[in-house]
Amino acid sequence: MMQVLTTSHPMADHPRIVLLPEVLSGKPVIRGTRISVEFVVGLMADGWTADDILGEYPGLT
Repeated sequence: MMQVLTTSHPMADHPRIVLLPEVLSGKPVIRGTRISVEFVVGLMADGWTADDILGEYPGLT
């Protein structure tokens, strides 16, 4: 029998990341945008610096 834990999601109160079912199917996104956290992490994995990302996406802070 599987036990289901009911705890609040840690990102629910994050000041810069939001989870909204109506935005990108509920994926974590940067608050106020439709840019997924997964996308930003992928850019960083590809060698982009924070300055590179902010230069290309000036709406991010």
